[in-house]
Amino acid sequence: MMWNLQNKKALVTGGTKGIGLAITKEFLELGAEVLVVARDTKVIQGKLKNSANLFTMDGDISDAAFRLQLQNKIAENWGKLDVLVNNVGTNIRKKFVDYEEAEYRKLFETNLFGMTEITRRLFPFLKNSGAASVINIASVAGKLDVQSGPPYGMTKAAIIQLTRHLAAEWAEFNIRVNSVSPWYIDTPLTVPVLTNPERLEKILARTPMNRVGQPEEVASLVSFLAMDKASYITGQDIAVDGGMGVKGL
Repeated sequence: MMWNLQNKKALVTGGTKGIGLAITKEFLELGAEVLVVARDTKVIQGKLKNSANLFTMDGDISDAAFRLQLQNKIAENWGKLDVLVNNVGTNIRKKFVDYEEAEYRKLFETNLFGMTEITRRLFPFLKNSGAASVINIASVAGKLDVQSGPPYGMTKAAIIQLTRHLAAEWAEFNIRVNSVSPWYIDTPLTVPVLTNPERLEKILARTPMNRVGQPEEVASLVSFLAMDKASYITGQDIAVDGGMGVKGL
């Protein structure tokens, strides 16, 4: 088993910016064929070198019709799926009582229900791999209150629990399922928080490494979990948090 992803067929949702883009870049560098799904994949033009191994598909994973199109595309072009990275996610930061019902329903549709249905639909292709890896991008907000809004944390907690269930249920098919929980990472999604001096000060004070993380630092862990080198790791939620989760005083 080598430290690469040669000949792996990988799907990355939300792979055009932030953590998803970093994962896409690293997967390509490690030799995988990568299908990137996002609402507008044109934004990755110029961010990635031309690669014969990069494929794109525009769409919204919360749309049932698009999920069927995605399923059909994988069936027609690959017939199997070695790596699935469920990365799509968004947030609306408010106090709990300030949310409109439509807002938290949108968060559940995007962060949880869409990825759950895609994962279910792609099971036959993961099974065909013979040694597949599913990596769900969760968050430390799924385990702790990080003042990011309750609905976001609720969706991420559900993703972590789904990871555990599927790891047990799909082990007989040699499908590994893990989740990765980042702390604050320097991405477009966290700009509103990290550009607030007071919030940034609190975040750094809670982080032993005294800095926010970079997308590439999450991508490196995801890439390892996608490799055959990680063949005995499943059902885990691994934090990329600069030590935040173990800090007491």
